Parts: sequence; C-alpha cells; structure tokens
Amino acid sequence: MARAVTLSFALLAPRRLLAVDPFEIQVYDGTANAPGQPGLELHLNTVPNGRKSAPGPEVAPDRVTHLTLEPSFGMTPFWEIGGYFQTALRGDGTLTYAGIKLRSKFVVPFPEGVHYRLGVNVELSILPEAYDQSRFGSEIRPIACWENEHFIIAVNPIIDASLAAPDFAEGPSFEPALLAKAKIAGAVALGVEYYGNFGPIAHVSPWEQQEHYLYEVFDLLSVRDVELNAGVGEGLTNGSNRWTVKMIFGYVWDVGGGASLGAQARHRGRAITRAARATAAE
Repeated sequence: MARAVTLSFALLAPRRLLAVDPFEIQVYDGTANAPGQPGLELHLNTVPNGRKSAPGPEVAPDRVTHLTLEPSFGMTPFWEIGGYFQTALRGDGTLTYAGIKLRSKFVVPFPEGVHYRLGVNVELSILPEAYDQSRFGSEIRPIACWENEHFIIAVNPIIDASLAAPDFAEGPSFEPALLAKAKIAGAVALGVEYYGNFGPIAHVSPWEQQEHYLYEVFDLLSVRDVELNAGVGEGLTNGSNRWTVKMIFGYVWDVGGGASLGAQARHRGRAITRAARATAAE
C-alpha cells in the first residue's frame, strides 16, 4: 500500500515536460552547402490540436504556430555553419520572440559512387523561459543516410541537453528522428518521418509521458536549388500533440564555386548520388 501511495505521488509530482523541438521538425540527410554557398530556409508549423498545459513559465503548444528562419553558409566541402531565428504566434494572436540557435555541421567527404553519407551537427541555443524553462541548451545530432535514385533513408539519433537549471540535473535526453521516402519520376518524394523524445537517458520516461510523432510527408524534387517539404504529423502517445502541420521552404544560391558532397541536395530527399546519376545517364 505504501509503495502504491509513493508511486502515485511520483506520477503527480511536477517534472520536466518532454518536447520534440517544435521550431525545427526536420531530419538531416548528411549534405552540406558548397564552400562559399549561402542558403536560407523558412520553417513553418502549426499545432491545431496540442497539449493544453506546460510547466510554468513555458507556453502550452496548443494552437501555437512556430516560424523560424535558418540561414546557412558553406565553409569548406565538409563544414557548414548556420543559425536559427525563432518566433511564435500564440493562439491569442500575439507574435513573440522565441530564441536563437547556432549550429555547426560536419559531413564525411566520401568519394564518388558511395550511396551513404555520415555527419554530425552540433547546436547551442538561448531561448526565452516561455519556450524553455532552462533557457540554455545544446544538441548533438549524429547523421546517417543511405540514398539511391529511388529511395532515401536517414537516421538522426539526437542527444539533447539542458545547460542550466532546472533541467540540467536530469542529464541529456534521447530524441531520435528518421525518414524513409520513395522518389517518383525524379519529380517528388513521398514517405514518412518520425520524431520522438524518450526523456532523460539515465531514467527513461514512461511511454505515455514520452513524445512520438509520425508524419506523412511530401518533397518537391524537380526545381533546382529549391527545397519544399510539407507534412502532417499525428501524435502517438498522450504526451504528444495530437496534430501538427509543417512546411519547410528553402533556397541555396549558386555562386559558381566547387560542389561539395551533396551540395545540391541540402536537407532534402531529392538528390541521387553521383554514381546513380552516372548509371542513369548510360
């Protein structure tokens, strides 16, 4: 009986609310801008039916629209830097500043003919308390991708950590993301994306408190240097938002420099590997 009472109090006690990053719903595919090549993405998503409570002073995600600008720049064939400027439109119509993030992405410069890509992205964030009660955070995102002329599969086993109280003591959390898409006539790609948050690695949260989403997604492939990704996501647990609608629009400028590995495919499920291109041309 005493054990049951203790468990009940533990479940009712305030604790960190799990949250998949609502400002960047994207799986990285291991590509990068060419040296000297700038790019810009607009991330837009809205939560028409979401969680209606959050630990103070954070804003509950229900009926919140997230808008993020992400500039990027290729430093070398294997190194890209970028950042995020985040805003949020709340359900009452108030547009608020939602923080900044800085990132540095490294990709492995494999030779031509290889169908897989590897990399890692590192981020630091400074957010208002309304969007992260700890304010300061970090993310390490390993990247693994396999792609040919018909399919693309990518996995990001993300490690996220708060760098300040109150969440710092709980340690890093595990937030995996993956995609699987089929390319159709070189024009579009259709498939699914998954995003999850299992909670702190040291003590994984109960299933119903975790966040898990499955998105049905569409990518435009047929317009050079343009990225368009859109999808609808369903929450799979009680701790998830029930519905989320997202879109990413991006553009990279052709500056006439040398092409880096996957430069034309940055953050999209649209490119085929150089070996696949050569095979298709024969």
